Amino acid sequence: MQKQTSEYSHPNAAQSKKKPLHINAFVLLFFVVLLSAVLTYIMPAGEYDRVEKDGRTLVVPDSFHWAESSPVGFFHAFTSFHEGMVNAAGIIFFVLIIGGSFGILKATGALDALIVSLTRKLGKRELLLIPVLMLFFGAGGTLMGMAEETIVYIAIVTPLAIALGFDAIVGFAIVSVGANIGFMSAVLNPFNIGVAQSIADLPTFSGIGLRIVLFFTLYSAGVLYVFRYAKKVKTNPELKFIGQLQKDTHENAENMTKLTNRHKWILSLFLFNFIILIFGVIKLGWYITEIAALFLLFGVVIGLIGKLGPNKMADSFIDGAKELIGGALIIGFAQAILVVIQDGKLIDTILYYASSVLGELSPILNAIGMFVVQLFLNFLVPSGSGQAALTMPILAPLSDLVGVTRQTAVLAFQLGDGISNALFPTSGVLLAGLAVAGIPFTRWIKWVFPLICIQIVIAILFLIAAQLIHYGPF
Repeated sequence: MQKQTSEYSHPNAAQSKKKPLHINAFVLLFFVVLLSAVLTYIMPAGEYDRVEKDGRTLVVPDSFHWAESSPVGFFHAFTSFHEGMVNAAGIIFFVLIIGGSFGILKATGALDALIVSLTRKLGKRELLLIPVLMLFFGAGGTLMGMAEETIVYIAIVTPLAIALGFDAIVGFAIVSVGANIGFMSAVLNPFNIGVAQSIADLPTFSGIGLRIVLFFTLYSAGVLYVFRYAKKVKTNPELKFIGQLQKDTHENAENMTKLTNRHKWILSLFLFNFIILIFGVIKLGWYITEIAALFLLFGVVIGLIGKLGPNKMADSFIDGAKELIGGALIIGFAQAILVVIQDGKLIDTILYYASSVLGELSPILNAIGMFVVQLFLNFLVPSGSGQAALTMPILAPLSDLVGVTRQTAVLAFQLGDGISNALFPTSGVLLAGLAVAGIPFTRWIKWVFPLICIQIVIAILFLIAAQLIHYGPF
């Protein structure tokens, strides 16, 4: 065990180790835009005919024809960034408004008070802590895209797990695995499923039934996996990995805000918000504009109940939006790629070649192939909303050509993006959380890899089922 924790007891030695290569996602997308511009001079231009059907623009499968070349010049490649931002403005501001509203909720302290209250009540029933807290973080991930917020809770739950006779991995997994399960199942997650369905011309949050089943399937598998390990280290203390929690980021749970009646009102309103959201989406046909307005409205009401005051609400809104500015900008950068390949008339050429290859396969294999592509693409574009903006403009029409429903293509995206969030070192949230919990990245990968394999199997089974039932808008 001393060998495992020595990485943290000798910081100078750790610094002398060669750091892994890291490329900023913005840098990568910038070069992809330039490469796309170069390809407009090399690849032949082509076009499909398109028709409007049921409010969606669909590609006519056998209508591809070659077109006159339309190369994108050097300066045009740079103007594409602004065009991409403008084209994606609706989605970008949707993300920022939702993030700002969550910032107001966070500023009330209701979520912190709830998690502390749960840990206190379950402190003497330590094994029950695992399913209850994982359900809480899973709900946070699936309803509000909880990601960066988990770092604070890791600093609370990890020392609690150690004090209850578990280890650092159990504490970290309760928070991280729970939130990631919620994020990938995306029942009402506005930052991945909301963006992806918007781009794919699908009703926002449609297909919710299958995603609810997916959530509880992934949740059950995750809880059993963590529960089994927790029981093992509880009965075999020599197997524990304590790590070295960063003391400067840990706040003692005893000193945090207790759950008050005001907090209970705020949390009840927060849940009521999602009830109205589901009704509005299903019955009233709400889209991202109405959804953003709903979250903003409830953010203001929650702020008033929390006695934040107008200035504090505004500051909290800005802080919440600020946390998502990177992901919002990535959406615009990804759209810049689309601007270049559309202006160069390459997007239909790409669709033509891809459909020619995939057309030889069954729709089920095509759906699995889309999932695999998304799984590895997340290494390069760790932002869920950014990855949706990058891939869905191509995968949505491609799914029409190869017999995969658009809803299944979106499902392939959310699963591929979500599963790999717990695996790739390009995820800043993962590395920050591991640092707070004092767990080496290699140790975490060794522990979580079997669970990742289980989740991949579940994902494939759900993709097969989705294609067999012709998973559609509702």
